[in-house]
Amino acid sequence: MAGPRIGVYPGTFDPITNGHVDVIRRAVRLFDRLVVGVAINRDKGPLFSVEERVAMVREELQRLGSDINGKVEVRPFETLLMQFAVSCGANAIVRGLRAVSDFEFEFQMAGMNARLDPAVETVFLMAAEGSQFISSKLIKEICRLGGDITPFVPPVALARLTAKFGAPAKR
Repeated sequence: MAGPRIGVYPGTFDPITNGHVDVIRRAVRLFDRLVVGVAINRDKGPLFSVEERVAMVREELQRLGSDINGKVEVRPFETLLMQFAVSCGANAIVRGLRAVSDFEFEFQMAGMNARLDPAVETVFLMAAEGSQFISSKLIKEICRLGGDITPFVPPVALARLTAKFGAPAKR
C-alpha cells in the first residue's frame, strides 16, 4: 500500500464509552493516522449534540496522551460513510465487534461498502472482554434510572451524563 495508512473509525459516540476508547487505542497502532468520525444521525435521536459528542471524544483523546492524540483527528460527518472515508483519504474503515449480532449487521455493511469503493477495506476489531457488553444505549438507560455507570465510561462522558441526568443513586 503506497502512502500513509489512514483509518476511519465511525460512530455516533453518544456518549463515548470505554469500549470506544479501547478500539481507538488498538486501531491507532494499525494506522499512521486515525480519523474518528462522529456521525450526525438524526434518525437515532442522540442525547448529545454533534458538537458535544465531538468535544467529548477530543477531551478523552487529550487524556490519553500525545502518542495517541497526535495520530488521531476527530471530525463530524453527515454523508455516506464511504464518502466520508474517501474524503479523509482513508484506506480502511475500523469497526468494533461486541457480539455475533454485531457481526451480522457489520458483515452486510462491509459488503455494501466494498461495492461502493473496493479500494477501502473494512477492519474488524473484537471488543476487549471487559467491553463486550457495553453500549451507549445501555449506559444512557442505566444513568437515566440512577445507576452507577462509572466502570463503563471515561471521566468526560461520566461528567456529561451526570450533568444531563443527575448524580447516580447511592448504594
